[in-house]
Amino acid sequence: MKAVKWVFAFLAFILVATLAHYYLPDRDIVQIVDTDVKRMDISDVSPFWDRPDVGTNTQMTRDVRFIYTVKKNGKSMTYRNEDTGWSFPPYFKFDSSDVSGNAANLARDKDQWVAVRHYGWRIKLFSIFPNATSIKKVSGPDALLIPWFNIVFLGLVAFFVFWILRLINRWKTKNVDPITDRIGEEFDEAGEAISKRGSAMGRAWRKVFGTTKPRK
Repeated sequence: MKAVKWVFAFLAFILVATLAHYYLPDRDIVQIVDTDVKRMDISDVSPFWDRPDVGTNTQMTRDVRFIYTVKKNGKSMTYRNEDTGWSFPPYFKFDSSDVSGNAANLARDKDQWVAVRHYGWRIKLFSIFPNATSIKKVSGPDALLIPWFNIVFLGLVAFFVFWILRLINRWKTKNVDPITDRIGEEFDEAGEAISKRGSAMGRAWRKVFGTTKPRK
């Protein structure tokens, strides 16, 4: 039973860690080289795309803004630039047009490094792009970026989980353990009664029919 619990706990941890890795914000230090708008066919149930500008009609085929960048090691990285609005994930991004304009302006300065705040993954095989939520100038490619939001958020989540487990353990100690202990005691008493009854029946059998042990 404990093995099953550990397997479920491990699977739950993998699921939570995957969702946290996708939706929590991250920052890349890059240089912006270009911006673009592409016409895309997007399914309504696709989890890797958000939505058009807030206030416009949601359609299967729509324009999506992209930001093209290059990292310090020379590798390219492409970000989509979409609003999230009031829905999930709760980034409350309504300014994709402004982010696109800022990115286009920064692309003119070939020596300027920026920190692109984003969430999501870049998976080339399935044309999946992270969503850029903001762009900020930094001093250079080796600028120190401390993920304060992630540190505080994960700390609060860990505290909440610890608090919930403490409440469950207290409730279990107060309500479940006494019942299981009583059931165990009743099983022990039933076992002793059966054992005594069996011994009594054995004595009666030997009294009536004699012992079954072979004589030496």
